[in-house]
Amino acid sequence: MDQITLRAETGRETGTRPSRRLRREDKVPATVYGRGIDAITVAIDKRELYAALTTEAGLNALITLEVGKDEHLSVAREIQRHPVRGEITHLDFIRISLDEAIEAEVAIEFIGIPAGVSDEGGIVETVNTSVMVRALPTAIPSSFPAEISELEIGDTFTVAMLAEIEGVENLSDPDMPLATIVIPAALLVEEAVEEEEEGLEGEEGIEGEEGAEGETAEGAAETEDEA
Repeated sequence: MDQITLRAETGRETGTRPSRRLRREDKVPATVYGRGIDAITVAIDKRELYAALTTEAGLNALITLEVGKDEHLSVAREIQRHPVRGEITHLDFIRISLDEAIEAEVAIEFIGIPAGVSDEGGIVETVNTSVMVRALPTAIPSSFPAEISELEIGDTFTVAMLAEIEGVENLSDPDMPLATIVIPAALLVEEAVEEEEEGLEGEEGIEGEEGAEGETAEGAAETEDEA
């Protein structure tokens, strides 16, 4: 995994107003902490930060922070975003070591078109889109592949069905569902309507038969009276 370098400005003021002022200057307030150092408040250029977090590694990119004369190998964590615009408003950088495993959230990459979709008209309902893993910083995958092409309607793909990746420990519950193949709601409604109509037609048929039997009995009685 490639390492990215970011310059971090030190000496920023803490608090809501100073942080807002930084954001207006296209800077993102952040905190650097980890083993062997005291927490450091910094500011990161917004464009450089977004470029660092949109590589193939995503939010698990290895970032070397230049803080004054010091450099800290780190990963971005506790990312806070604006509730409407989605912009990053604050984040933490955790200092790491290349020879110590860390925990990370890794996205699921669903591969293939399920048989229940192509052959039976079902749809893929995504339940969870990521798993938690533990691995050395350089071994964290950019995504976890999930082969779902053999799933049929009613089948569920769980964490336990993911292929193992060497050097990566999956921390998520093995029974946690990731995706399931279901019948579209519109199709269920259509089937329910058809069943209801068939039931009504069946009832009309029974009523018709009962009416015919009644008419036959009345006719027989009239014949007996005439005799």
